[in-house]
Amino acid sequence: MRRRLADSTFLRVYVLLALALLLTFGLALLGLALVDQVRREHYREQLVEPPMRVLSRWVESLPEARREAWLLERSEQLDMTLRVVPVEARALNYFSRTRLRSGRVLVIPRKDHGWRLWHLLDDQQQLLEVDVATISEQQLRGLTELFAEWLARVPAADRQAQLERMAGDAVPLELLVTAPEGLDTRQLVRLADGEVVIRLIPGRLSMAMYRLLPSDGPRASWLAIGPVKAFEPLPLPLQLTLLMLLLSVLAAIIYLIVRGVEARMARLELAATRIAGGRLDTRVKVESGDFLGRLGMAFNGMAAQVQSLLRAQQDMIRAVSHELRTPVARIRFAVQMVEDMTDDPAIRRQLKGVDGDIAELDELIDEILTYARLGSETANGGELETSLVDCRAMAERVIEALRPLHGAIRIELVEGSEVEVQAEPRYLQRALQNLVANACRHARSRVVIRLQGEPRLVRLDVEDDGPGIPAAQRSEVFKPFARLDDSRTRRSGGYGLGLSIVQKVMAWHGGSVVLDASAELGGARFTLLLPRRAPTPA
Repeated sequence: MRRRLADSTFLRVYVLLALALLLTFGLALLGLALVDQVRREHYREQLVEPPMRVLSRWVESLPEARREAWLLERSEQLDMTLRVVPVEARALNYFSRTRLRSGRVLVIPRKDHGWRLWHLLDDQQQLLEVDVATISEQQLRGLTELFAEWLARVPAADRQAQLERMAGDAVPLELLVTAPEGLDTRQLVRLADGEVVIRLIPGRLSMAMYRLLPSDGPRASWLAIGPVKAFEPLPLPLQLTLLMLLLSVLAAIIYLIVRGVEARMARLELAATRIAGGRLDTRVKVESGDFLGRLGMAFNGMAAQVQSLLRAQQDMIRAVSHELRTPVARIRFAVQMVEDMTDDPAIRRQLKGVDGDIAELDELIDEILTYARLGSETANGGELETSLVDCRAMAERVIEALRPLHGAIRIELVEGSEVEVQAEPRYLQRALQNLVANACRHARSRVVIRLQGEPRLVRLDVEDDGPGIPAAQRSEVFKPFARLDDSRTRRSGGYGLGLSIVQKVMAWHGGSVVLDASAELGGARFTLLLPRRAPTPA
């Protein structure tokens, strides 16, 4: 039952962790989406950076009087809206200003559709602002023409260096000295006529633009823009695979951590069970200084304190019991002296009663010492010196010892096969004798002993035909000095320690004693359950 409860606790904890993992999975998906969005924005910035640089250089090279007309002309050519605005006219935060001052291009999505592009001019006071609704073929051709016109103004020897400064990671710029490869005849003719040729590369999801540059020498050159690759988000199967791999690793790590904690808690549970069974010498191994380690240290301190208190109590009981023997012996000696000195029958009857009380007191002291000795050996983890016990022969010895004391009670041993068990012979016989004596005190006429050997344990039943014990009071009879009004009185004899001694003996052997009703005789039935164990090596 406890194992199922521990598994249930572990399962509940692990389910909660699994839910946490699902939440992590959702957050990871959101994180991937955010990363993909950041990658997309970075791609856009890289894509527009070269043309924005060229446009800025054009604007910076124009006189103030010509800028407005040039911007209108280029807006129509590129199907974009170009304007120059003061930096202070736009609400820019610290990070946007920092990025602009570092020479980067800002791409801001517009509320309706399209994007707004900003690039800081060299005077650091004005922005080139471009509104783009969409990317069209007209824009691609216009931007290529823009690059070609800009390069035409640069001496041929400096063109390659200027291209390298303007090129970006997403938009390669190259100056070719031979006609571009991969174009058909019609495209080459158009290219030779000074047109912009756009080549689509389906297999690579990209495109390239080509334009013949004006030449002031015998050799021609071509401007190649691209190939410009389309934005490629992380494939969904790859995202899911990475997420599942991450979650699997996290689940395995959490499983091992929780299993380790559960194993340490199981050791605490086992130690508590052993202490509850009387093994007060049990201690928990402290492996670390974490909360479980501190719990183990507190548990060990508690067990040590309980063991110390119980040992002090048992020492006191033994000391008191031993000290009582001396005055009892003196009283008995005095009674015998008085009995020898008188012949009065009345006095002798009184002395005989006193002698009986002394015998009862002596027997009580003996039982107290036995109970204390068993408690001490159990608490200190004493090892049993066991041997192979013939249970049937032991039961016959008990019957022979008790039959003369209870002549009116018929004590029977049920016939059966031989039953042997590995146990401490003296204490096991004491336990059986206490049960049989208890049954004889309460039986009307009959006590039955049954022996049964099973694969894993040995069972000894003692039944009587007395009044029995109510179910609500059965757990009370094993407490020291316990007496039940309906079945245990001073007239029945006993001191309330016999059954406590039986329970101690069985706990010391790793067994148990069970009390229920006798189905055959109608009284009480006490059952001793002893586990079969290997013989103790010599």
